[in-house]
Amino acid sequence: MILDKILKRTEKRVAQLPSTFPESPTRDRISLATAIRNRNDKNAIIAEIKCASPSRGVIRRNVDMAMMAGVLREGGCIALSVLTEPYFFGGTGKDIERVKTAVHLPVLRKDFIIDKRQIAESRALGADAVLLIAGVLNRNLPDYVDEAIGFGLEPLVEVRTQEEAEMALASKTTLIGINNRNLATLTIDRSTTRIISEQIRRDGRLIVSESGMRSADDVREMKQYCDAFLIGSSIMSHDHPGKKLEEFVCA
Repeated sequence: MILDKILKRTEKRVAQLPSTFPESPTRDRISLATAIRNRNDKNAIIAEIKCASPSRGVIRRNVDMAMMAGVLREGGCIALSVLTEPYFFGGTGKDIERVKTAVHLPVLRKDFIIDKRQIAESRALGADAVLLIAGVLNRNLPDYVDEAIGFGLEPLVEVRTQEEAEMALASKTTLIGINNRNLATLTIDRSTTRIISEQIRRDGRLIVSESGMRSADDVREMKQYCDAFLIGSSIMSHDHPGKKLEEFVCA
């Protein structure tokens, strides 16, 4: 299973992390939740900068992170997601620094967090928010949510099932992402968001629908079930990423 391979690689990466990290340059963190709430009648799109993925291979070569961040800001995204996993997604932690120097937007660090040192690392890199995957952390999820909040980061907890949604709701997270992609098979089913969103909405948390948005029609179909979308491959694989992003923002 591809997730197992990713996690084994991640364990090797994490084993090399130091026990502490230097403080990032003093600056105010930018709230992802606030950016979603202040979307001004447009669709709240978190645009994801990624160079590759296990399902598609290489998506875009030789990406200038700062330049791409500027293009996506002009395209109307409310935040940026930066993939920092190197082996399967072609990312690096330094990509966050490159993006943060180029734009004043919330930046989500998207990686496979399995060790609390990665949370401290995320703050040192300059991230505003961090992805925590319920299906990876399981019973440790609430502790990792608390750790992220303690470091001044907003946790975006990713779920795929109603059981995982209950785990997320039992934590202090404000943001819950529903991943329409099955991490075991890499297949996509957008009905995952429709099925799970109701129980999250009742609890008043913000919902981010992740994966599977290929067209403006997909966003129009799904926006009643969520507060924001995280979209990567459809934007990054397009000849004109900013224009493609605009379609999602204005759908």
